[in-house]
Amino acid sequence: MTQPRSPIPLTGDEPFRAGQSPLGFTLRDFWQWAASDLVGNSLRGIVAEFLVAQAMGCAKGCRVEWDAYDLRTTSGVRLEVKAAGYVQRWAQRGDSSPSFDIAAKRSWDAATNTYAGQPLRPADVYVFALHAHRERSTIDPLDVRQWEFFVLRTRVLDDRCANQKRIGLNRFKALGAGSVTFAALRAAIEAEARGCHSSPQAV
Repeated sequence: MTQPRSPIPLTGDEPFRAGQSPLGFTLRDFWQWAASDLVGNSLRGIVAEFLVAQAMGCAKGCRVEWDAYDLRTTSGVRLEVKAAGYVQRWAQRGDSSPSFDIAAKRSWDAATNTYAGQPLRPADVYVFALHAHRERSTIDPLDVRQWEFFVLRTRVLDDRCANQKRIGLNRFKALGAGSVTFAALRAAIEAEARGCHSSPQAV
């Protein structure tokens, strides 16, 4: 099976062109146009993945889209990152009630171009990233102090939420996932990862 070459990180200076003739705008212009709204649901999830990758020291290369799980740490732990927030870009009468997708899926493996035979959760650990800031005028996803992280090994979800498709804050807190800061995130993930092959935690 032939795999496409892994993408090489770009700088942003690369020009759009007609053949070899630059058109006067660059990849950075595209990034600014397409990826500046970090509060929107789509990009907020990618920001959350990036923060987790930075915390775990595995943000090298380029993000793999549509893989069976979001990240693999340098020690081989497979992570699934889910993001939510109280503030949305559309008009709101009040804060959103954050919930996170935990549905088992027939996941696709980018390395083999194959789908799992049955729905499952292939990651070892889930990281729920909550952009917890509620004041619209000062919201800034680049400020890690505005984020809270909740870490839970996948086996707990499989044991206690086998057929559940979404989970809210109170439920995964009840399952043992306590809030941690960005500074404490790596230690929390490593602690959950150590429990992946031991007895399930008491919940």
